[in-house]
Amino acid sequence: MKRFIKLLLASCIATALPALAQKAQPAAGYPNKSIRLVVPSAPGGGTDIIARMIAQGLTDAWGQTVVVDNRGGAGGMAGVTIVAKQSAPDGYTMLLGSVGHLSFAPAVRSNLGFDPLQDLTPISLAAVQPFVVAAGNALPVRSVKDLVALAKAKPGSISYGSGGSGTASHLGTELLMINGGFSMLHVPYKGSNPAITALMGGELQIAMAGLATVLPHARSGRLKALAVTGEKRAGIAPELPTVAESGVPGYAFDVWYGLVFPGGTPRAIVTKTQAEVVKQLKSPEVSSRFAGAGVEPQTNTPEAFAELIRREVVTWTKVVKAANIKVE
Repeated sequence: MKRFIKLLLASCIATALPALAQKAQPAAGYPNKSIRLVVPSAPGGGTDIIARMIAQGLTDAWGQTVVVDNRGGAGGMAGVTIVAKQSAPDGYTMLLGSVGHLSFAPAVRSNLGFDPLQDLTPISLAAVQPFVVAAGNALPVRSVKDLVALAKAKPGSISYGSGGSGTASHLGTELLMINGGFSMLHVPYKGSNPAITALMGGELQIAMAGLATVLPHARSGRLKALAVTGEKRAGIAPELPTVAESGVPGYAFDVWYGLVFPGGTPRAIVTKTQAEVVKQLKSPEVSSRFAGAGVEPQTNTPEAFAELIRREVVTWTKVVKAANIKVE
């Protein structure tokens, strides 16, 4: 009987070992060829800059080239769709997406064509970019508290610019108005830079844009930076209070960027990639280069990233519904 049990155990182990080896192989042999990192925007933008820093770090670490593939169009959805619907879940295609691609899009687009939590596999956050509430010099406000008071006293008299309907600057400002209990007139532009130019030219009174975009103009006196939108003050502009500190308690809004694989990518590959990304983003060199681009490195686990996306889809769906925003 004992001999029979030993033979049975040996047989089970012999059967199980190939399966275990097969499961371990994706990470053990990964990567053994070049990797495509899809960026759903044109070269030169914030997402592209972050992607190229990460791509270089992974190339150096793994000895396999990580190629940045810029795929703009359809508000970034063309690039996201390539990864979500047209790529094999083998670890050789990944996406650097933003809050706009992964959380705003499901809230504002009825014909999205993919589910960010079913068709994509989160790896990790990569970076966070604080936005700034900026005012034109002619507007008689010095703080968000002043802005809220003026907007409530003169409903509809203040116009704000955004980078377009459904963008971060649009939804971030709508959330500010909902939380602050006031309203302004929305004027969409084809990008945040044109909106900031219009603000400095007196066509608008308020605009929200990335810290790196606003700060040089604020420091040169061409506009007023009222507050940063994140939960904490920005490291490169500690003199600026948060919106929550300066007039709208509880408000917090950051634009984040994160890496994802196609849905169904093996867990071992996800784990190995996440560990290397965390290592790269903790280096002083990367932190310094990110700071120059107005962003801060930030990482998390695949589970925490998935939960962030899930939670923010719910949040922005409520904002979109309250503001009656539609993007086709």
